[in-house]
Amino acid sequence: MQLVFVSRGSYRRGKELAEKLAERMGCPSLGREDLVEAATRHGIPVGKLEEAVVKRRPMTEPLALLAQRYRAFVTSVLCERALQGDLVYHGRAGHLALPGVPYILRVRALTDAEDRVDGVVERLRLSRVKAVAYVEGVDEDIRRWVRALYDLDINDPALYNVTVNCSKIAVSNLATALVSLAQLPEFQSSPVSLRRLEDLGLASRCRLALADDPRTRDLSAQVRADGGSVSVTYPPRQAKLAELIPAVLEQVEDVRELRRTVAISTILWIQERFEPASETFRHVLDIAGRWEAAVDLVRLLPDGGDVGEVVSGSELPQVSIPTGEGGILDDSQDMEVEGEDGGVKETLHHLIQAGRAGARCTVSGGQQALIGSVCNTANVSLVVVDNLFLDKGAAVRKRLTRDLASRLSDRLRVPVIGAEELKSEYLFGTRQWLQLFAAAGVTALVFLLVFTNQDGVLSFLRAEGTAHRIAAVVAVTVAAPVVAFLWGMAAHHLLRLARFE
Repeated sequence: MQLVFVSRGSYRRGKELAEKLAERMGCPSLGREDLVEAATRHGIPVGKLEEAVVKRRPMTEPLALLAQRYRAFVTSVLCERALQGDLVYHGRAGHLALPGVPYILRVRALTDAEDRVDGVVERLRLSRVKAVAYVEGVDEDIRRWVRALYDLDINDPALYNVTVNCSKIAVSNLATALVSLAQLPEFQSSPVSLRRLEDLGLASRCRLALADDPRTRDLSAQVRADGGSVSVTYPPRQAKLAELIPAVLEQVEDVRELRRTVAISTILWIQERFEPASETFRHVLDIAGRWEAAVDLVRLLPDGGDVGEVVSGSELPQVSIPTGEGGILDDSQDMEVEGEDGGVKETLHHLIQAGRAGARCTVSGGQQALIGSVCNTANVSLVVVDNLFLDKGAAVRKRLTRDLASRLSDRLRVPVIGAEELKSEYLFGTRQWLQLFAAAGVTALVFLLVFTNQDGVLSFLRAEGTAHRIAAVVAVTVAAPVVAFLWGMAAHHLLRLARFE
């Protein structure tokens, strides 16, 4: 089974390329316009959402829920069609609706700006100046749409396998080349990728059912699926709505087990091996309890895997496209991964007991696969990285972990820290109490000395003579930032005690 997703703009050649490619592959094609029409018939006001995005209206909670509903609908339809056989889809980066499916051939179809402007002049009878403004406006609207729905830049080349210019090569020739490219082993389905599609489809159908039901329409929840086991994470303020989840989802086919987790946000914990008896686990669990967060487990395997492989479905993190030179995983490889999971299952079991379980997955292919697979739309508040690159030396491990943390921080725009920093940055122990008392005590002492000796301080600051004035400037320059630093440290610890992390 082969999936080709063509990301195009409003110009016609991208659609023409997709349709010609589908004809050569002997499979159906599906366009964004078809999905929008189907969503509208389903009762989703896509036009309202597009208008809000184009006019830069604030993303209020109702609009955010509408975006979730539309994403769930698109994912559900695409999964259903993809599981039926080969498919060519064309639209605005539609592959982002199927995160973690590794065998999709992602194509970015471009056309020279001059050709696009000429097409607009001919089609809409506009002046050239207005046609240029029109093309630029359409590009900006599409960029905002993708950013609003997936929090990604549609122009990021890392989102695609190949970029083609429809102005430089005939569309028929491009279609022929892409057919050959789609035959490569990296773009063939496997049992693992098909299971990923099934899990995505089930999760999206459950999310859509919650959004369609009047009783749970206002529920802000993340839904994950793993082989018929569905996990729904929702905020504490919606506990009453969450009581209706079982009644709504019992109507969804293929749901065999349902787990509900109360969480405001998600902590992403990335390791190569997990130990539920470790100090890191206790620290992560402590922070998750204080923040009312769910913990997602991500096992990052070393470089060398042929594909990013998902052990269980999740809206985050997702698995990247193939990174090796080989083909798909065979059955023996799948069984090997499932037999030795690096402590993921045991750790997840302890998280379930603590009521903090999120998703779990395994990413094969090293940090490049992980960077390309994390999902920006998930409500991640913290990323913890530890026990990675265990086959490397200490110095190389440290460098690679630091590089991974930096790239994850750029991608997710949240704090990314090592396990050794958890206690000092987010937990309150003896060291933090000592720092609080020391900083507060010194600050209080400085203020006391200044206010009880105001006459002397003012005399020193007002003393005549160049030497005295220089000394006063130096004293203020040194003392002010020191006192500000000490007071800031004391305030920081006080806020942490009040859980204002």
